[in-house]
Amino acid sequence: MTAAGTSVTGAAAAAAGPARSLSAAELAAVRADFPLLTRTVRGDRPLVYLDTAATSQKPRCVIDAESEFYERTNSAVHRGAHALAEEATEAYEAARAAVARFVGAGEDEIVWTKNATEAINLVTYAMSNAALGRGGDRARELFGVGPGDEIVVTEAEHHANIVPWQELCARTGATLRWIGVTDEGRLDPATFDVITDRTRVVALAHASNVTGAVAPLGDVVARARAAGALVVLDACQSVPHLPVDVKALDVDFAAFSGHKMLGPTGIGVLYGRAELLEAMPPFLTGGSMVQVVTMESTTYAAPPSRFEAGTQMVAQAVGLHAAVDYLAELGMDAVAEHEAELTRLLLDGVASVPGVRVLGPADPADRLAVVAFDVAGVHPHDVGQVLDSHGIAVRVGHHCAQPIHRRLGVHASARASAGVYTTAEEIEAFVDKLGEVRQFFGVDHG
Repeated sequence: MTAAGTSVTGAAAAAAGPARSLSAAELAAVRADFPLLTRTVRGDRPLVYLDTAATSQKPRCVIDAESEFYERTNSAVHRGAHALAEEATEAYEAARAAVARFVGAGEDEIVWTKNATEAINLVTYAMSNAALGRGGDRARELFGVGPGDEIVVTEAEHHANIVPWQELCARTGATLRWIGVTDEGRLDPATFDVITDRTRVVALAHASNVTGAVAPLGDVVARARAAGALVVLDACQSVPHLPVDVKALDVDFAAFSGHKMLGPTGIGVLYGRAELLEAMPPFLTGGSMVQVVTMESTTYAAPPSRFEAGTQMVAQAVGLHAAVDYLAELGMDAVAEHEAELTRLLLDGVASVPGVRVLGPADPADRLAVVAFDVAGVHPHDVGQVLDSHGIAVRVGHHCAQPIHRRLGVHASARASAGVYTTAEEIEAFVDKLGEVRQFFGVDHG
């Protein structure tokens, strides 16, 4: 069996079944699958890892799958006629098929990228090329934008879903507009009318990496469809934590990252509807994405190969295959229910600490276990250092989302984020030490 077919064992197999949360025994088995979680840090303190929204930890099956590929199968794909090349190509395409099944897409609708940021840039640069006439009349009709056209994003976006669209507008003369955010950090329905008949693209995150709020996609997609606009979804924070079916969501493109969903770094995914990918001109060009090259001109391969120029990230794809198999065998309904319980614990715990403000909805409904917070009188970096001294890892800074921080009245925040391997005891330990931060800095005056 090649690395792509590595079986998921242990907790993942035990937890498969109808929608429910993980039992204590199953959660213990999950944690046993993640070797890094056994580490101690800062004076032999047990590690409490609450930075999953930044990057997830990796189960043993993912580590083993990638290692086994290098040990037994390593070869360039789609190029050789020897046994290793054949096996590597099979593993590479099996990974694509697994990811497609995981999000409800067709195999020809999954494009490998190096991360979600590149996936979004792929779409924006392809649109630039279409505006220049590359890809012909059909590409220009579907993707070409220019003066008088508008791109709509939201105030809650990660920079990776703002800056590429700003740059597209700068290159083409289109105008960037945005959906606003309410005081509690949810998308503001009163601003949805920014989507008009001038809108060509609506790009938004499925869930905020700051507030954890899940977007009301049904309403936004319906408005985009009425306007004839494409919908591009940043699914980085949703695909690892919720059941996601891109067809049911009715989006045109979706981007997500391997490293946030228990997989390796260095690989991302772009989902695109087959008929759109077929019409879309390429972004990167070179080897592996062509049909015929002469000194005068080039014709391009069919999707998804058209968008995968150069040497591919084969080992990372194999590792991601193992990750999606692991999550699938756990059951995404069970993952979501377990993390819903963690969301309630995080929200209640952080809100109970005097002088600490939750950034985002206090209601756990339509919310993920991503809780950013502001500690009165203490800089987020100092908050993070105090927690780190107790072995508790959280994220600090603006989380690559400055506009929403500005909207919520802060420059930066600390953020605790949970994953499938997080326990209630870890959240209790975090809340306990968070309660000591203001006292440590002498700003807790009761």
